[in-house]
Amino acid sequence: MEQISFGTSGWRATLDTFTNRRVRMVAQATASHLAAEGAAGEPVAVGYDARESSRGFAEEVARVLAVNGHDVLLPERDVPTPLVAYAIRDRDLAGGLVISASHNPPEYNGIKFFPADAAPAMPEVTADIESRLAPPNPAPEADWGTVREVDFQGPHAEHAMDLLDPDLSGLSIVYDAMHGSGRGVTDQLLEAAGASVRRRRCELDAAFGGTPPEPSPENLAGLAEAVRETGADLGIANDGDADRVAIVTPERGTLDENLFFAATYDYLLESQSGPAVRTVSTTFLIDRVAQAHGEDVIETPVGFKWVAQAMAEHDALMGGEESGGFSIRGHIREKDGVLMGLLAAAVESEQPFDDRLDELRAEHGEIHQDKVSVDCPDAAKTRVIDELAESLPETIADREVESVNPADGVKALLDDGSWLLVRPSGTEPKIRVYAEAESEARVEALLEAGQELVEPLV
Repeated sequence: MEQISFGTSGWRATLDTFTNRRVRMVAQATASHLAAEGAAGEPVAVGYDARESSRGFAEEVARVLAVNGHDVLLPERDVPTPLVAYAIRDRDLAGGLVISASHNPPEYNGIKFFPADAAPAMPEVTADIESRLAPPNPAPEADWGTVREVDFQGPHAEHAMDLLDPDLSGLSIVYDAMHGSGRGVTDQLLEAAGASVRRRRCELDAAFGGTPPEPSPENLAGLAEAVRETGADLGIANDGDADRVAIVTPERGTLDENLFFAATYDYLLESQSGPAVRTVSTTFLIDRVAQAHGEDVIETPVGFKWVAQAMAEHDALMGGEESGGFSIRGHIREKDGVLMGLLAAAVESEQPFDDRLDELRAEHGEIHQDKVSVDCPDAAKTRVIDELAESLPETIADREVESVNPADGVKALLDDGSWLLVRPSGTEPKIRVYAEAESEARVEALLEAGQELVEPLV
């Protein structure tokens, strides 16, 4: 309805589609959903990112929720998405909405709903909100709620320091906010823990300096150069709404998120116990680390909502996905690039990531992963995956298929320990092809074989 559809991370669209009228409809649908859940008139949060249009959209949302009887808490400035999620749990709110398009270019915006548990909304929740889309329906004026600004940053920072108790004295960090909402948040947290912090792209810029705030290796080349030139111990970056983290090490440059996951989980297991939760597209190195410590790994479909659900069900120590979203036990079950930036610094202060990863490689062997995309219309995705599942060959790139995991697309597990995953993108008209193996050459061969399997079906 009205071109509004909640995907993997809420509804995102370009500003010609993402309009005040449609945003008000989402806000009204959220109020109707909360009423149906028995939370009519209960306090809610509304947050927003650093995009030029975001504050205005947030105010529109707040007004609609208020005239439906909700008291609304707004942050004093744009804030990272996880700070809004934390505020929901910390203040015992009924839920909240965040205006953000995360790492998308500035011509986009988006909206995401969090229920009272501060974890990502499950599909049945977003489907219910979509089913209730309608223009605002105000309550009698005497029942209207209020809108007021509060501090979202301080309580989150206090919780992060209590949870991790980091001592970063003597650690030198270059922090890159990519002009997003992590500026003045992640860097201040690092300094409060004792680190010396140099800042990059920490000025408010709604155009993100002309580069989408996606912490990819090519977009973090300047951060990697700054780490080398300054002799810093570590580089840390957040995406536009700071729910994801990326790090740069002196030897490896921008670190693959799979390796960050493995090293950080290994660090946590030195003092705690518990399983890990990872998605089907995330490295088996997590499994090797877990096995070495006598722990289990739970595999989920791609999407942090599934990670969050499994973390609760299994009391997981850490959960994450290869795209850079992670959380840990004792925190909200939402990916948090601010907390993970502080945790990354704590890992580095104990033992450099480069040294820890060298040890993991020596113990568990080489492991490499990469992915490619194949253009595919959204309407054809289900058919392509179904046809691939029916026609999957017995061998792929000269190795036998031992088993197939259909949890999210088609994941073929091969007899040499490598795997090939083909799944539909939840955010773009593409089919993703992932591969993992013990050499880069083997990964390339698997990706080529995967493309050859998918392209004739599109």
